Amino acid sequence: MMGMAKEIFISVDIEASGPVPGTYSMLALGACMVGNVAEKFYVELRPISEASVPAAMAVVGKTIEDFQQTGREPAEAMAEFGAWVSRVSRGGKPVFVGFNAVFDWAFVNWYFHTFQRENPFGFGGLDVKSFYMGMSGCSWDQTRSSQIPAKYRGDAQHTHNALSDAIEQAEVFKRMGRDTGVIK
Repeated sequence: MMGMAKEIFISVDIEASGPVPGTYSMLALGACMVGNVAEKFYVELRPISEASVPAAMAVVGKTIEDFQQTGREPAEAMAEFGAWVSRVSRGGKPVFVGFNAVFDWAFVNWYFHTFQRENPFGFGGLDVKSFYMGMSGCSWDQTRSSQIPAKYRGDAQHTHNALSDAIEQAEVFKRMGRDTGVIK
């Protein structure tokens, strides 16, 4: 459409100490451009509280104390991420892309609004699981990463490192987007 800014798809993944922002902390944030995964961002954050769920921390593979010692201040981390999003968007419209985006976007949105003025992605994001459900007509249960056809998944292993997972899901979305014409 004429007059609309070009959409810049940015794959984002986070790791957190529990299921909801505010109570629990975003501990790591990874992002890359869909179609140019060499353009990437990664930061580990200092926790906002001691609250954690053991199962979540087992997935992360580090302790809250580890992040307290090495994590960046959330305001600083989110300012840097916002600047990176602006730079890679280059005047286009950044679109948040996540695999189960509702989880990752909730944390990113909360952190942007708590530690910065606004979320550069606006108030929504593109969920790869929902995108696949729409393009394939499958059930919601069939949108789990293990159920998605290998032609979309590629060879990457899901590591629960926020940057590696952002790159993995960028490649999945790129393959789906090419099949549907969303990505040229």
